[in-house]
Amino acid sequence: MSGHGDPIPMTARKSGPLRGTADVPGDKSISHRSLILGALCVGETHITGLLEGQDVLDTAHAMRAFGAEVTHHGPGEWTVNGVGVGGFAEPEQVIDCGNSGTGVRLIMGAMATSPITATFTGDASLRGRPMGRITDPIGLFGAQSYGRQGGRLPMTIVGAADPVSIRYTVPMPSAQVKSAVLLAGLNAPGQTVVIEKEATRDHTERMLAGFGAEVSVTETDEGRVITLTGQPELQPQTIVVPRDPSSAAFPVCAALIVEGSDVLVPGIGLNPTRAGLFTTLQEMGANLTFENMREAGGEPVADLRARFSPDMKGIEVPPDRAPSMIDEYPILSVVACFATGPTTMKGVKELRVKESDRIDAMARGLERCGATVDEDEDTLIVHGMGPNGLPGGATCASHLDHRIAMSFLCAGFAAQKPVSVDDAGPISTSFPIFEPLMETLGAQMVRSNA
Repeated sequence: MSGHGDPIPMTARKSGPLRGTADVPGDKSISHRSLILGALCVGETHITGLLEGQDVLDTAHAMRAFGAEVTHHGPGEWTVNGVGVGGFAEPEQVIDCGNSGTGVRLIMGAMATSPITATFTGDASLRGRPMGRITDPIGLFGAQSYGRQGGRLPMTIVGAADPVSIRYTVPMPSAQVKSAVLLAGLNAPGQTVVIEKEATRDHTERMLAGFGAEVSVTETDEGRVITLTGQPELQPQTIVVPRDPSSAAFPVCAALIVEGSDVLVPGIGLNPTRAGLFTTLQEMGANLTFENMREAGGEPVADLRARFSPDMKGIEVPPDRAPSMIDEYPILSVVACFATGPTTMKGVKELRVKESDRIDAMARGLERCGATVDEDEDTLIVHGMGPNGLPGGATCASHLDHRIAMSFLCAGFAAQKPVSVDDAGPISTSFPIFEPLMETLGAQMVRSNA
C-alpha cells in the first residue's frame, strides 16, 4: 500500500533515446528548512522554487499548526509569516508528517525547547523508523518524549520549559540529527555545540547563517564542530530553492544507461555535501558535464548534461563519501548493473534505517531482475553486466519507498525486459512530476492498473 492511498503498480520498459530538458523540482532538504526557519522569524519570508511534494506540504501544514501563517501563491511560490524563535504555539491536532523522516525529525528539534506539547505520527513507513536518535539529544535540552516501543511514532514531545544549551557529538553521520539539535539550540540560552565526526549535508548551517543566526564551523581533531549562539532574532529572507540533486539523479542516471540519450538538467544544486553521486559517476566513466556554474540562495548551482555512457566501469566507492550521497545509492546500484565489473559501496549501513532497508530492497529487487549482488550490514556490491546486460522481467517491491520505486523504474528503461514496481504511489512524496517528466524525455512507462 502507498502511504497516501491505494497501491499504484507501474511498469517501465526498454526506451529509445532519452532527450530534452529535465526541469526537476526544488531541493527537498532546502524546502523543508525554508519553511521551518521562515516560521522561526518575525516577518515574511518569500520562497520560490519550493518542492511541492507531499513531504514538504506536510511540513507546511505542520508550521501552520505551530502558529505560522503559510500561504501558497502559485507554483513553487510561498510566503511564511513566522512567530519568532520560541514563539511556537501548541498544536491543537496531531502532527502528521506522512513519509518524511526529515520533516518529523527537524520539527521535533525546532519545538523541543519551547514549553509546548506536540504529538507526531506518519505513514506506515515513517512509524517504523527509529526516533531515538532525535529524542536522545533533545532530552539533554530538557525535552521529554513518549513513544511506542523502540522509540517509534506516534510520539509525544513535551518541550523544555527551561532549556539548557548542550554539547553533543552526533553518533552517526546524519544531517537530520545534526539539524534537529541545531534547531533545538535556537531557543536555548548560551552556545549549543554539535560535533560530527563525518561531514554531512550542511544546508542547516548555511541557512541559519543566512537568516541571521550566529553560527560558526571549525575543523578540529574531534571532527567538524558547529557552534550556535542561542536565542537570536532571525531575519526573514527571500529564498530561491535550487533544484534537487537527489531528484536530478534519476533522469541523469537513466540517460547514462539508455542508448543514445542526451539530457540537460538545469539549475541543479551542487553543494559539495550533496554531490557525491556525480563525482562517483564521473569516476566510473560517465559522460557528465557541468555548464553555467553560478550561485543561487547561497548554494553552488550548475546546468548538468548527461549522455549515454556505454564504457562505464565498476569502482569501489570510498566509504567517507557516503554522507554526501546517502540517498543516491539505490539509483547508483542500478547504474552499476550497466557498468563492467563490480561496484563496491561501503559505509552504507545508514541505508538500512531509511524509508525502508534500502540495501535489502535493492539487493532483492536487482536479483529478481537477474543481477548478482553481494551484501553485508555495511556494504553493497553489484556485479555489472555492461550495457544492455540486465535481463529485467521482474516485479520489485517498493517498500513504501519513493527512491526504491524510481530506481527500479529507471532500470526498466534500459533492461532487456520490462521492470515493474508493486507501488509507485510513494513517488509523490518527493518527486510528484517524475512520471510526466520522464515520459516527456521519451521514457516508456505505464500504470499497470490503468
